[in-house]
Amino acid sequence: MTMFLADNSSSNHSRHTAETTRESGHPFDWQTMPEHHVESGNAMSSHSSSGMTTDVGGGAQTKEIYTYKAPWTVFALSWSHRPDPTSQFRLAIGSYVEQYSNCVQIVKKRANHAISAPQPPDPHLAAHHQKDQEYTYNSTQMFKACEFDHPYPCTKILWSPDRSSSSRDLLATTGDYLRIWNVADDGSGRGTLLHKKEALLNNNKNSEYCAPLTSFDWNEADPNIVGTSSIDTTCTIWDVTQQTARTQLIAHDREVFDLAFARGKDVFASVGADGSVRMFDLRSLEHSTIVYESQNLVPLLRLEWNKQDPNYLATFMVDSHRTIILDIRVPSMPVAELGGHSGCVNATAWAPHSSCHICTAGDDSQALIWDLSAMPKQPIEDPILAYNAEGEINNLQWSASQPDWVSIAFHDRLQILRV
Repeated sequence: MTMFLADNSSSNHSRHTAETTRESGHPFDWQTMPEHHVESGNAMSSHSSSGMTTDVGGGAQTKEIYTYKAPWTVFALSWSHRPDPTSQFRLAIGSYVEQYSNCVQIVKKRANHAISAPQPPDPHLAAHHQKDQEYTYNSTQMFKACEFDHPYPCTKILWSPDRSSSSRDLLATTGDYLRIWNVADDGSGRGTLLHKKEALLNNNKNSEYCAPLTSFDWNEADPNIVGTSSIDTTCTIWDVTQQTARTQLIAHDREVFDLAFARGKDVFASVGADGSVRMFDLRSLEHSTIVYESQNLVPLLRLEWNKQDPNYLATFMVDSHRTIILDIRVPSMPVAELGGHSGCVNATAWAPHSSCHICTAGDDSQALIWDLSAMPKQPIEDPILAYNAEGEINNLQWSASQPDWVSIAFHDRLQILRV
């Protein structure tokens, strides 16, 4: 393993990213969302720039929401990338309990047997005006397929991006260590799973203890590569097959809070407590680029890379109501800032099938979907869709394999929303 001290130069903004071109987003069939569970949250509503409700889906709207109630506060969550013959989709969720003993569950959605029933409009709709909604109700749609113990809360969970049915079905978690798990059908015919811990990876070879890991990302172009970020200022690139660290670099001046790979296998970026977004290339780790520094160097918490157009990144500051959109071709200045939230932003997710749509969620219990196609010619002032949950939203993910679905976590609930 090689340790690098990256030369973080912001003066010339030299970048090692491959040349990319902006792709136009695929057309969206934005729909408002039905409710499949009596415990589900409120309806998704569409907005025009004037704040009026619009029928973006065209015609009658049917909202679709599934809710799973866990025995603890849900924080980490992740969609599986590969098809599951026993369910429409499956997710992994992690508990947030302020003690050593925590938990991971794998949750599946059964085949759809929904029935429709008209209901009065929900008084908490996020739109300024309400429309007649059709609500679809369901019971026992979501079920627990697997559960296993996890030391400390997971800071992040991800399924392997490898969709091949012939390869192992892997899941990774971070917390005190990077752990790799293998899951397989238990043969019962009920869709339940068996789990096995494949690896426990420690980035400190001089001690059995390691600095806590704040986040990680799984490289989609090369599923053998995982990158982790740590409070000890380092990022580590792991070889999953060999279960060894390929390289470790001092990436920031203070704690590193998140790491994300761009499209392709070589370029990644990180954010941290020093208030900077820094970009690296695995082919030349001696240098890095400071793409952005927040005003007064306020810590940046999370980072999401647009996989349809790798020129764009999304990040947000601690205790901030706004999401910052960056164009790596124009460093230092945000190309857009998304407001809309009345509480702190906690999570962002780019649409996996569009270069110009992003979802944000926060402490105001709102999940907002934005259309950035007018950027940078026009400021982005209003979201096109809004959803009001029943509590502060801790996390969200947009399914890459089924891009009509977004998942959110609040309190002890996992909700799956059709957009």
